[in-house]
Amino acid sequence: MIKVKLRDDFIKLGQALKAANLVESGVDAKNVIQEGLVSVNGETDTRRGRKLIAGDIVDFNGEQIKIEN
Repeated sequence: MIKVKLRDDFIKLGQALKAANLVESGVDAKNVIQEGLVSVNGETDTRRGRKLIAGDIVDFNGEQIKIEN
């Protein structure tokens, strides 16, 4: 599990994928999110701007990201 620490109250889904080095660019993040390849807390989410808060779990390509304070 990859841990991403928050600098503010939240991080956007696309930014979290980049911060965890699971995609190389914002364009890549946008594409995989819109294709329905990313889930947040067990549910597919196609919103790149989805706000993630501490405790959220993101699944993508067999990897998990945990958002932490």
